This record gives sequence, C-alpha cells and structure tokens, in this order.
Amino acid sequence: MQVLHNRISNEELKARLFAETERRVTISLYKYFTITDPRAFRDEVYVKFSQLHVFGRIYIAHEGINAQISVPESNFESFRETLYKLSPELNGLRLNIAIDDDGKSFWVLRCKVRSKIVADGITDPDFDPSKVGKYLKADEVNEMIGRDDTVFVDMRNHYEYEVGHFENALEVPSDTFREQLPMAAKMLKDKKDKNIVMYCTGGIRCEKASAYLRYNGFQKVFHVEGGVIEYVRKAKEQNLPLKFIGKNFVFDERLGERITDDVISQCHQCGKPCDNHTNCNNDGCHLLFIQCDECKNKFDGCCSNTCKDEFHLPAEEQRVRRAGRENGTMIFNKSRNNPLLSKVNAVSEETAT
Repeated sequence: MQVLHNRISNEELKARLFAETERRVTISLYKYFTITDPRAFRDEVYVKFSQLHVFGRIYIAHEGINAQISVPESNFESFRETLYKLSPELNGLRLNIAIDDDGKSFWVLRCKVRSKIVADGITDPDFDPSKVGKYLKADEVNEMIGRDDTVFVDMRNHYEYEVGHFENALEVPSDTFREQLPMAAKMLKDKKDKNIVMYCTGGIRCEKASAYLRYNGFQKVFHVEGGVIEYVRKAKEQNLPLKFIGKNFVFDERLGERITDDVISQCHQCGKPCDNHTNCNNDGCHLLFIQCDECKNKFDGCCSNTCKDEFHLPAEEQRVRRAGRENGTMIFNKSRNNPLLSKVNAVSEETAT
C-alpha cells in the first residue's frame, strides 16, 4: 500500500534536511489548466515526487497546479521529466529557479487539494483565467518601466511590497488577493488608455489579475513573465539593469531574496533601515514583522516586551495563556490592519518606562 501522506515529525524532518550534504534547488511553478480529478492527480503527484525526495508545498485544484518546492540537484532532470509527463499541459512548463538560495527552504512534501490554486473570490462562471494579458520578458519590462503611458501594478501583499518593488510601482493596499482584484480595477478605472503592467512573486497572481482586468474591459494589459523571480534571473543573465529594488519576499524559510543592495524599509521596532522579516518567537503571536539584528537580540526575536515576557514563561503557562487564541485569526496575521501591530508601535513607549 502506497503512503500518501507524511508520517514523520517536523523535528526529525528538519534534522534530516540539515544533515543533507547535497545541494537542493528551490523552484516555484504554476499552470492554469483543467484537472478533471484533482484528488487522483494529487495522489499521483505525491507518490512520484516523494520518490525523487521533493520537499515543499503543492496545491492542486480543478483550475490547475501551484507549487513551491526544493529538489536534490542530482534529481533535477528526473523531476523535470516526471513533471512534464504528468499532463500534456505541463510539458515544457517554465520553472522559476530561486535566486538567493541555500537549499534549506523546505523539509517536507505537503500536497493538498483546494477549491482554487489562488483564492480570488470570483464566482462568475463566465470568467476564464486562461484569457490573460501579454507576457513581458525582462528586456521588455525595462523598456516599459518609467514611461508616461504605462502603469506598473504590484499584485502582492503589503509586507512584500514594503521591502522591495519595481520602481514607482502602484501598491494595491489590501490584505488578500480576493480583495485586491476589485480594488485594482477600481483604482485603475481612469487609466484604461494606458498600458497596465501587473507583477507578483512568481507570476501566478498577476497572471490571473491580468485576466480579471481584461474581463473588466481593460485592453492594454501585460504581466511580467514568471514574476519577479524570472525577471531578475533573466535580467542578470542578460546583464540588464535591475529595475526591481530591495528584496523579493518569498514564502519559505528564507522569507526573502536579496535583489539589490537598496534597503527601502525600516525596523518596525526602532525605525532603523532594515528589510529582514521575522516571525515573533512567542507561540501565542507569531506576528510577521521587520526586525533588525539589534532589536532581535534585545527582544529575543519577539515583537514586544509583552511577547518577550510570555516567551520566557514555562511552557505549560504559555499554553494556558494562549488557550483559545492559538488557532485564532491573530496567529501569523500579516494584515496591515492587524491589531497585533499596535504592540509593535507601542514598543518605544514600553522601552521608555
């Protein structure tokens, strides 16, 4: 009987990962195409990728596949061949290779079936996510950026935009992609005569966003092929000037890839230039925020003195304190309106007393 789920503890899996001596390649990929039986497709993917020691997150839905994974370097070609044979739609699929990568991005393979590979809130059956805008390659991005007839639109979340973005890109200030889509259309309604260039981390969100704008009557819609990851890779290969400044936030243990030396954000605790994201060490919080090394040492990786004090309590007392809120909306909440941010903003007051 084939095993279709992981049965080993995270602690052991992490230990195995860091004991590995072979380099791993971190990859992101996606494809919008119709999958008739997502559950059967998921099981096939899990079995075949497990055999190749693939780690990471894979989401499968009727509308396609979305994955962020790592592959042992010696298995890379076998992985690519296996992927391409899963479906004719996946044959020749572009793989986004991580830029700043130590190979320790994932330690287990998680493969899940979801209603959509990107939650978009769209219920209109006439919407077709495959009717996308025009792809832009790296040199075309550089040619269009800064033009008066062109608007670059960042379809990532605020914590991603905060540490890095294309020059003069428009931020859509919402907390989720499903909120961003109608908000972007509203913000751009008086710019239908301009070129609209959308981008995101690896291409999956901006591709759907471009289809959404086209569905809402926009004609001159483009999106950066492969997102920031592919743009940077191609720009470096072709010795093009980088028009993306700062860091590119990524959804794995690294929490960011350095693109340029520019630091465009500040430590949320002391205000010094900093673009290092961290998760508050307090298990009753885990707020994602920006923290410099000095503040990390001062607050033991926590977002406030309150969390620092709770972090140092005996484990049982910590569990009692966070009972009822450990799995609530406060945990790992990255919203710009997250009430936990009030703790970050209050740190200066705490340290002054």
